[in-house]
Amino acid sequence: MNNPAESDLPMVDVILPLARSEDGEAQKKAVAKRLKIHPAKIKELRLRKHSIDARKKEIKIQLRFEVGIDDKLPPDVPCEVQLPSVASSSKTVIIVGSGPAGLFAALTAIKKGWKPIVLERGKDASARRYDLAPILRHGTVIENSNYCFGEGGAGTFSDGKLYTRATKRGPVRTVYETLVAHGAPPRILVDSHPHIGSNLLPNVVKAIRASINEAGGEVCFGAQVTNLIHASGTIRGVAINEGKELYGDAVILATGHSARDIYQLLHRHHILLEQKPFAVGVRIEHPQPLIDSLQYHYERGRDRPRLLPAASYSLATKVRGRGVHSFCMCPGGFIVPAATENDEVVVNGMSLSKRDSPFANSGMVVTVEPEDVDDFGSEHGVLAGIAFQKHIEQAAKNAGGGGQVAPAQRVVDFLGQRCSARLPDTSYKPGLNSAPLDELMPAFIGDRMREGLSLFGKRMKGYVTEEANLIGFETRTSSPVRIPRDPDTLQHPELARLFPCGEGAGFAGGIVSAALDGMRCAEALTSQTH
Repeated sequence: MNNPAESDLPMVDVILPLARSEDGEAQKKAVAKRLKIHPAKIKELRLRKHSIDARKKEIKIQLRFEVGIDDKLPPDVPCEVQLPSVASSSKTVIIVGSGPAGLFAALTAIKKGWKPIVLERGKDASARRYDLAPILRHGTVIENSNYCFGEGGAGTFSDGKLYTRATKRGPVRTVYETLVAHGAPPRILVDSHPHIGSNLLPNVVKAIRASINEAGGEVCFGAQVTNLIHASGTIRGVAINEGKELYGDAVILATGHSARDIYQLLHRHHILLEQKPFAVGVRIEHPQPLIDSLQYHYERGRDRPRLLPAASYSLATKVRGRGVHSFCMCPGGFIVPAATENDEVVVNGMSLSKRDSPFANSGMVVTVEPEDVDDFGSEHGVLAGIAFQKHIEQAAKNAGGGGQVAPAQRVVDFLGQRCSARLPDTSYKPGLNSAPLDELMPAFIGDRMREGLSLFGKRMKGYVTEEANLIGFETRTSSPVRIPRDPDTLQHPELARLFPCGEGAGFAGGIVSAALDGMRCAEALTSQTH
């Protein structure tokens, strides 16, 4: 991978007012002042970082430039991935799941001389797109091809948000460059909160699949893992679709957190699983112009300045030992049905690349600790958290009244503990039904959310409004189960050559951290498995 960020050329950070942030002469003068040189000596600037500081009324733009002094900058090195061809004698790794963890594990395995066979229960991204129509129009879930299952995983059609705090987990820049090499907008290399968009990401994951196939790997669709093949404490392979057996030298288990059948399969095989904290709540939806006016400090009714994107926010507090926080905020976005079975309603958020929807939405969730789901433990054991999620999802289905219609309540009515006589407009296409969310969700969640929202309304005046909906329920923020692994070898402590990986295993949260974990697992298996 070529890295255009690695350079010996001068790199300078400057801050400019919003109105002058795209003025080339203003940029040059600011850089020259920082370098203590005459502006005429600067022959070229190349933007390397862009971030918005909207904490105060006067919005500032933070810019980082590569600087050509007395001469033009050398040509920028394009992002490209050069994969070796897989040899016929190569060892084989079976990778279960084609989300970011699985795809980046496959790319890394090829670089290390291994042949990856990626097994995806769902369809390719093109076919998968057509399968979203029944759930949006008729409320019918195609259970192996939906917003969660299929090529690219849940992220393919739910936003493509790339911001991560997982900078210590591996080379984040390499992930971005790999995405750009496969068609993502180069701007993600510059923006402090990069985003691809659900309209662009499908083509990116298709291009990654093409790279894997062209190098000699395989990506198989409609290949649902239904059994594990193991003996003497070592995994040997998997069975797919209740029949065909595939053998390999190692297995990377890179399913997402909605692949509940995988947890059940591991449990039936008496393979160690662990409970872990997760979060459950709702989607909160506002008019995007309202959020813009609150975050960018101007009166409602004005147009957002041209140089500013749809505004986002992040809110968090702690209420009686449990976190209450926004999650996966989608400016200029849509709320979508993320159920994987027809007896449940689950909601999630997404944005297209332009983020030009008139709505803003975010998860608003409360932390759930393992002890909070003890009522489900006697029947479900280590899978109690999954049973808890399912219970809430089925309650949403019943309260919605049919199909994927979701229960909803105005924020002010939720705080006042009363049903909403009428609901504001929404981006959620299957429709809403007024329902008392505070009665549908467990009291320990509803009470804390009520306190958290009251606090957020004081921090961000105007956030609590009759224009805002709460839509139930956001249950798939992360997995309630961890598939443990040795911290050094990354193999399961009871089953050699099984590498639990990514979000579904409990070791990532989001596209970038999952991709990093996929790379890490592939590097671990190729260095240890002989």
